[in-house]
Order: sequence, then C-alpha cells, then structure tokens
Amino acid sequence: MKVKVLYAEDEPFLAGIVSDGLESSGYTVQVVADGKDVLEIFKQFKPDICILDIMLPSKDGHVLATEIRKAHSELPIIFLSAKSLTADVIKGFKSGGNDYLKKPFSMDELLVRIEALLQRFKRNSGSEANDTAQVYRFGNCRLYPVQQILKTSSGEHPLSFKESALMEMMLQKKNDVLERTDALLKIWGDDSYYNTRSMDVFMTHLRKLLRDEPGIRILNIRGIGFKLIVD
Repeated sequence: MKVKVLYAEDEPFLAGIVSDGLESSGYTVQVVADGKDVLEIFKQFKPDICILDIMLPSKDGHVLATEIRKAHSELPIIFLSAKSLTADVIKGFKSGGNDYLKKPFSMDELLVRIEALLQRFKRNSGSEANDTAQVYRFGNCRLYPVQQILKTSSGEHPLSFKESALMEMMLQKKNDVLERTDALLKIWGDDSYYNTRSMDVFMTHLRKLLRDEPGIRILNIRGIGFKLIVD
C-alpha cells in the first residue's frame, strides 16, 4: 500500500512541482490549498505524513499542526517555509512539527527527510507494549525521540530531527564513544566537511541544554567522536 501524504500549500506552481515529485516517487498525495479545509480532509484522507506550509489562508501551519497533533499524537509533520529565523523554526517545533525545511529546497532533500521520518516513526510505534521504548531516561532527563522532545530539569525543549537523532544515538552508546563518521552517515547521509560543521553546531546546542544536569556531560573525543557520560 502506498504511503499517503497530505500536503498543504497555497502556491499552485510549487504545489504542482512537489506533488508530481512525490507521486513519481511512489507516494499518494492530497494537496490542500486553504488552511480551513486541512483538518476535515486530514480526517477523511488519513495520511501517513503531513507536509505543511506555514503561510496558508484562513489557518496557518502552526495552528494546523497543533490541531493535527491533538487528533494524532504520533504522525510525522514537516514544515515547509520561507521563514528562516531561529524563532520561526522553534515555533514550528513547539506547535508539533518534527522537521523544518526552508524554502527554496531540493526535491531530493524533501524525499530523504520524508523517508527518514517515516522509518523513525514506524520503528518507534506499532503497539502499546512498545511505548516504553519511545522514552530514553537518563539522570533527571527524558528524550522522546518520536516527538523530538528533550525534558531536563529546566523544562521541555523541542529538538530538530537531526538533534533528536543525534541525542538518541548517543544514548544508545551511553558511556561509550559514538564515532563521528557513524553519526554523519546515518543522520546526514555523508561525512562531508559541511555536515561535520553542522553536527558540531547541533552538539553545542545539546551540550547547552544538558550543562546544568548533575552527572551528565558530553565529551569530545578528539579525532574520533563523542561520548555521553551518565554517572
């Protein structure tokens, strides 16, 4: 059965290009141009993933993500937006998004992100018995990889897809070394210089979120990778 994608976009030209690209890659696509129609079509179409533009008529993408998240707590949502300020990205994650792709974007990158989210949600869902596998507990902290949320003593922090995946890999290798190359190949797809610098930025952010947690620290193992220490 084909994966169903609900795509909310009010720019006809872009909607046509993206929907054609998705359909040629094997997806079934339902395009919605007005925010007021999204929730009703969502209930009828029952998508496997939602792609939401933020600037939509009637209801914006943030409102829609909140409504969709109430109806389905574990459905992947990707935002597409020309808004690129950090505050805009954070607002997207807080409203329920799992990934944020800034316009203009390549179709190849969108397809990779869709596949990564679908695989991740599939792996972490499936039955009530697997609910505990969706939470990583360490010290006073909790990582919810599907929701991409890190809870610490200071509060709840939304993470980007790559930050959450990186944190999850470190927790899977807790008190052991996570090699840079392994993380880059799995999360970014290659170990180029640009992606290495990108990973360093995400790691800096994760360190900042965990810096006041007793018994928890992230070490940089020079030339090799990182180690999450949990006492």
